[in-house]
Amino acid sequence: MRFVTAGEFTAEQAWGAQLLASVDNATVRLHWTDSAYVWHVNDGTEVFVVVDGIVDMHYRDSEGEHVERLVPGMMCVAEVGDEHKAVPVGEARILVIEQAGSI
Repeated sequence: MRFVTAGEFTAEQAWGAQLLASVDNATVRLHWTDSAYVWHVNDGTEVFVVVDGIVDMHYRDSEGEHVERLVPGMMCVAEVGDEHKAVPVGEARILVIEQAGSI
């Protein structure tokens, strides 16, 4: 058994991650970042949980580009085909559950 305090985790570079677990064909990782990710579309469903900090989730759909502000405890589920990018406001720590090997 291990215990992790998300607020103490940092990485050497933005979006660096600590693998917490692998479950079947999915990974559970804690990410640290202080800069935006790139626009992308996942090849599997992604569950994104902000555990520390603030993240603006940008996403595009048929009506255009939108932004949803995520604070600790808020979650975002990106389905296959959802174009999105995460932009932290300062430092943030995010729990990401996704298909193993996903971008």
